[in-house]
This record gives sequence, C-alpha cells and structure tokens, in this order.
Amino acid sequence: MRKLRNFMKVVALSSVVLVASCEKDNTESDVASSDAVSDDLVAKLDGFYLNGKAAVPFVNEYPDGSSQEGVMVEDLFFSTEQIQAMQNLKDGEMEIWSEQYRTTNLVSQPKTISVIGYTGGQFALSSAGRTGLQWAVNNYNRLNLNIRFTLTFAASTSADMVIYDNSVNNPGSSGGSAGFPSGGNPFKFIQIYGLSGSSNNVNEHVICHEMGHSIGFRHTDYFSRQSCGDNVNEGSAGVGAILIPGTPSGFDPNSIMLACFNDGVNGEFNNNDITALNFLY
Repeated sequence: MRKLRNFMKVVALSSVVLVASCEKDNTESDVASSDAVSDDLVAKLDGFYLNGKAAVPFVNEYPDGSSQEGVMVEDLFFSTEQIQAMQNLKDGEMEIWSEQYRTTNLVSQPKTISVIGYTGGQFALSSAGRTGLQWAVNNYNRLNLNIRFTLTFAASTSADMVIYDNSVNNPGSSGGSAGFPSGGNPFKFIQIYGLSGSSNNVNEHVICHEMGHSIGFRHTDYFSRQSCGDNVNEGSAGVGAILIPGTPSGFDPNSIMLACFNDGVNGEFNNNDITALNFLY
C-alpha cells in the first residue's frame, strides 16, 4: 500500500527497498536475477490477476530472524513456494469480486486468529502503530464475523498474524505490505513502515488494509488504481468480475482497500467494505 503526499504519488513501490540479502543468486527459483524476474514468472503472475511487470525479487526479513525469498508486487509478498503453487491454477479457479475483490485463498471459518503486535528491538511498533493495530482489530471484531481476532503485544512471533514495524529496511517510504492466505490460514507477517510520525488513524488504516490482504482481499480499485492517480489495471486484460450484492460497480473513494492512501484517511471501514466482509466471512 502506497502513500500519497499532497495528492502526488510517492515514486517507490510499497516495501520495495532492496537490502543486501536480496542480491544473492536465485537460480533455483523463478526469479531471474537480483533486479529482474523471468518472463515466465511475469506471465504466471499476470495469469493470477497480478501486475507481473511490477514484480521485483525480494527477501522478506522477519522479526524472528527468519527470511523468505520471493517477489514483491506493489504491497503484496509472494514466497517462492507460493509462486510455484501458482502453476497448478486452472482457468476459472480465480474469482475476482467487484467492487470489492478477493482471491480464492480465504481463511477457514469459523476461526479465531491470534495477533501479536511486535514490541522487540528494531521491529517494535511505535506508540501510534500499537494504537492503530488495536483500533484495526476492533474494527474487524465489532462486525461479529465468522473470523475473530485476539490481540496481544509481545516480542514474540507465536501467533497467526504478527504485525511489526520494518522502517529500518524501508527508509524514506511510508506504507505496509502483506500477502494472501494459504492453507486456510491468514498471511502471517504484516509489516508497516514510515508511519511512526503519522496519526493513529493513518496507522489504523494501513494495518486494517494489510490485514484485509492477509485474509484474502484485493485492492478495491484493482481495475484502475485511481487512488494512486493511475489509470492502469493491476492484472491481465479481460479479467472477469462478479459484483458482490450491495456494493457499487464503480470507483469507491472511501474503501479501506484502496491501493493508495493519504494523511486524511480515518481508518474505518465504509459500508461497502462491511458488506464485502459479511459476504465472505
């Protein structure tokens, strides 16, 4: 998720600041080199309704000291294992919902999802990050969905979701990143960065947005990225779309799942977000 300052685009992909560990040889995966991905991978990501041309090789560094190789596409991380699994997708297996979009990968329900707000060392959430996370969890829980979140703050990664501040590896950028569910579980590691000086509401918005990806939601303006000042489709041309009953078919300027945000966001779901969440969960 990217931030707009004064309604001008920040010239950087969300979470795309490559650290030294990203430069190692990736010949055993679909990643072609340290600064490019193969044509096959671009085509595969496009077929998965992602913008393959925006993909960059990435090594995700986690607060428990582990890491994962893969690619970053805007604010979404895909591990090498997930990329390989995409080979098994068949035509028609991916359904995209409009106005709100989702993948076929969802969290099994009913389910209680444990969440840790990380408090240790360089990855610790700021005060605003901790408040924003608490408010984001409250947003989801007050809807009484078939998934529910329990929140603790600790220097531990023993939870279904771990939200941490990775500003140290993303200097000069503001936003967050996550991934999609797998095996019926949410994406575990959600990072935010460059938000310690932002309001509680902005932190709430970004965390709520990335949690949305982690349980299977795509960007609301997937088809245009209008919130970023763009006019492009994030995926391949001719992608089918099925409208969720009760949500609009046009641009929704107040959705929590817009691709980009600014300092005026309030961090709350709008009615269409709530409709979409109740439809899926």
